[in-house]
Amino acid sequence: MGNYTREEILQMVEDEDVEFIRLQFTDMFGAIKNIAVTARELPRALNNQCVIDGEQIAGTSGLKDADLYLRPVLDTFAILPWRPQQGKVARMICDLYFPDGTPYKNSPRYILENVAGKAQAEGYTCYIDPECEFFLFHTEDNGNPTTVTHEQAGYLDISPLDLGENARRDMVLTLEDMGMEVESSHHEAAPAQHEIDFRYGEIRKIADCITTFKMAVRIVAKRHGLHATFMPKPKAEVNGSGMHIQFSLIKDGKNVFESQSNHGELSQEAYYFIGGLLAHSKEMALITNPIVNSYKRLVPGYDAPTELTWTENNQNSLVRIPVTRGEGIRVELRSPDTSANPYVVLAICLAAGLDGIKNKITPTKSSNLAMQGQQAEHLPSTLKEAIDYFEESTWVKDVLGEEFCKQYVAAKKNEWLRYIQQVTDWEIAEYLYRL
Repeated sequence: MGNYTREEILQMVEDEDVEFIRLQFTDMFGAIKNIAVTARELPRALNNQCVIDGEQIAGTSGLKDADLYLRPVLDTFAILPWRPQQGKVARMICDLYFPDGTPYKNSPRYILENVAGKAQAEGYTCYIDPECEFFLFHTEDNGNPTTVTHEQAGYLDISPLDLGENARRDMVLTLEDMGMEVESSHHEAAPAQHEIDFRYGEIRKIADCITTFKMAVRIVAKRHGLHATFMPKPKAEVNGSGMHIQFSLIKDGKNVFESQSNHGELSQEAYYFIGGLLAHSKEMALITNPIVNSYKRLVPGYDAPTELTWTENNQNSLVRIPVTRGEGIRVELRSPDTSANPYVVLAICLAAGLDGIKNKITPTKSSNLAMQGQQAEHLPSTLKEAIDYFEESTWVKDVLGEEFCKQYVAAKKNEWLRYIQQVTDWEIAEYLYRL
């Protein structure tokens, strides 16, 4: 992804023999949607004349005018490396607009743009560094995914223990070919678990990168005969997959998280930002951890956060301060997982941190509670509990918009209802022969 003009895109399409351009966006849950146009029709697309039926997209129900126009974001133009080299395929991420030219405010990308714009109005630019984890499993004879892996590799292991090394390498090269900067990749703690980290970047740019990353990883994995899943906890006996997010705020060219009087130490703004993340963590859990399975990850014993505290090194704490100091000092939120919509999760996390600065919310440190003999608060333990916190929050509605929240909660309530109606294998094993 680069800094392109309309004329440069048209020229690249001609020079690179691009025949199809996919116009992409996400629904409210982060699923990528697209329509494809031919190179001949690209000028019409760049004139914002491509229309979709909004009634068919999750999060757009109830529109008085169901037609939504796609406005391609020129900087997101990228050729898809996995498509044919003759008659290539490219993509552009799009914003959604009504026919009268007003933005569709329930669009996840608009929600992030709105929050980031408010931060900029206060002089802040937010930079983030996400750590995206996923599993690579075998597929069965018909190509359907399983949770089977033949490897026993652990943290930072290499081939031949790491059987996904070649696939992960191809994923990194594919992402680089699409203009993204990958900082590092490695095998994670659980067998078949992997992590790819992007280079630190502006929050809106990285949200686009995460969306593209999830698409590319699954496609490359399939080419290797594997299934990549961003399900947080596909296997009960091992660590789950998260998306730790490291934040910093830049103002007047300086990282405001670094103390100006004590070099290398956290500033008061950094503490307040942490305080905002902790204070709003319960009500925004439905966004950061959006599915039933998310809460199977957030349990003790598997390096996942379980208490609403901050720390330098306690794996149970929601917020951690990485070892980097000076201008690179950051604040890491450890609860989100990659099943979340990256635009919405980044928007609400940034809004929480900014609210902490605005209202000077002082955070609780894990060691302070231990010294006082007090118990820390915890994140919601189920999707139902997260729904309740979310639904009761006026702050969430202010950040995301009432209509978005209404539709989101309705979908999540339906998801929870379908879940609790299931009879699981655990229940059969636990009760059938004894009762």
